Order: sequence, then C-alpha cells, then structure tokens
Amino acid sequence: MRILPTLLFAAAFLAAFTSAQAKTACALPTPCEVTGENGGTYYVAAPEDWDGNGGLKPFVFYHGHSGSGAGVAKNKGLAKSLAEQGYLLIAPDGPMLRYRNRETRGWPARVQGEIKRSDRNDVKFTEAVLRDVAQRFKLNLDDTVISGFSSGGSMAWHFSCYSTMQVAGVVPVAGALRRPHPNNGVVQADGSIARFCPGGPRKVVHIHGWSDKQVPLEGRGIGEWHQGDVFASLDVQRRTNRCNSRPDMVEAKGPFWCRAFTSCETGQAVKFCLHPGGHGMPQGWLETGLNGLSNPGN
Repeated sequence: MRILPTLLFAAAFLAAFTSAQAKTACALPTPCEVTGENGGTYYVAAPEDWDGNGGLKPFVFYHGHSGSGAGVAKNKGLAKSLAEQGYLLIAPDGPMLRYRNRETRGWPARVQGEIKRSDRNDVKFTEAVLRDVAQRFKLNLDDTVISGFSSGGSMAWHFSCYSTMQVAGVVPVAGALRRPHPNNGVVQADGSIARFCPGGPRKVVHIHGWSDKQVPLEGRGIGEWHQGDVFASLDVQRRTNRCNSRPDMVEAKGPFWCRAFTSCETGQAVKFCLHPGGHGMPQGWLETGLNGLSNPGN
C-alpha cells in the first residue's frame, strides 16, 4: 500500500514531463531536423500553455535574407499574435548561400538554371517540415498558412506556385514570385505564353509597401537573377485561379489600400494590399493577411 502513492506520483510526473517535452520539441535553442536530400532544420514557437498535442494551426514563416529560423522564433510579438489567432509559429532555416564573398542564409526562391545558389529543393524541404510537424504535434496541414518577409516573402510565393500540398492560404510580405515565371508551353490566342502555377490555385493575400526600394513593386535585377514584378506575380496567380482581370473590391482602410479578386472559377480569391511604407512589416499586416484569406471581399 505504501508503493501506490509513489507510483501515482511517478505516473503524474512522467505525464507532465512527456507533455513538456512535446511542447518544447523543436523550440529554442534546439531545432528539429528533417533528413535526406532536401533536409534541414526548423524551430517552433508555441503558446506557454500549449501541451503539444493538436489544437493549433500551422503557420510557416520564412525569414528574410541573412536571417534565420531562430531569429523568427525569437520574435515573441509574432509568436504571441499567432497564438492568439490559434496558430503555431514554424520557422524553417534557409540554406547557406554565398553572397558578396560571405556565407549567409537566404532563399533562392526560384526555378534555378545552370548557375545554382543551392542544391536543396526548398519546396520539398518545407513539405517535409510540415509532415514532421504534423506527426510530432498532431496538426491538420489543411489549416496551414504560408508566409514570409522579403526573401522569405518570395519563398512563400515560390512554395505557393510550385507545391501541390493543400494549405489554407499564402500571405507573402514584400517579396514577389521571382523570375523565371512558370512557362506552361501553351501559346494563347493573343500569342502570349500561358503562365500558370504548377501547384494549382491558391488563396493569396500579398502585402507590399508603396515606398519599398529594397524589393520595389517592379522588382530589380541582382546579378544573374531578378526579384520579380509584384503585378506579374498577381497576374500569374489570377490566371491560375481563373479570376476576372477586374477587381471585385477596392478599398482604402487604415494604412492599407486593398483590391480583391473574388470572382474566380476555382473559388480561390486573390487579394493585394499596399501600404504607404517602405521595406517592412507594417502594424496590422498579420490581421490583414489572415482576414483576407477568410474574408477577401472585406
């Protein structure tokens, strides 16, 4: 009879330890790793009261150039805001790249030609991360939102266009679909080449600064590659979603000037929101992005 309380205490301690271990897996300072040809590391930032067992929606956020997954995971404001919306912050590490005679992390975020910046397929890497997260934490990947800033915003576009994985939507910030754009090899009636995302239609809310000179709306050439044009990116997505070319909603609300294309045969809307600032993440971007995915016409 003396052993029973001890056993009960041990069982309770083990359950608490298992819960805490699940909660802290992949968290700072120790990342989780997916292995294989397209392997790499990632972090999660979870609410303090989360037991690591389902109940949250995945939110992938790609860091900018010279950033890191750890840097994103340290952003307590972002993690807190996402937690309040019911999301788990997932922060992948970009591959190491050679840039201006130094090694740094970034995202090639484009179909690479003969001159490669990285041997890893970052779309397949992200898909592997999401499968790993789903298994560890029992999350539904259909609820996933893909986002990122600057170079990471371009990676969000790249994943959106080339992955076939089902997700809830994509919110790129200050980064466009980089060239070369998809070429489906079909000559259309007007003589142009059909450009549709191989991954199929997506809900997309793109957020960009009118005064952005780092990643201007028109994009800019950097060496042998080009950042891409925001308007061309939106055109590719609208064609993929089979939307009308005329916006169904145009509004100026607070710091955001938005236009939404909701009359899309696929049922997947596209929304574009400008703000007057430069290369940054304006206050309210997250709420604007998530609301745009669920209510694009508002």
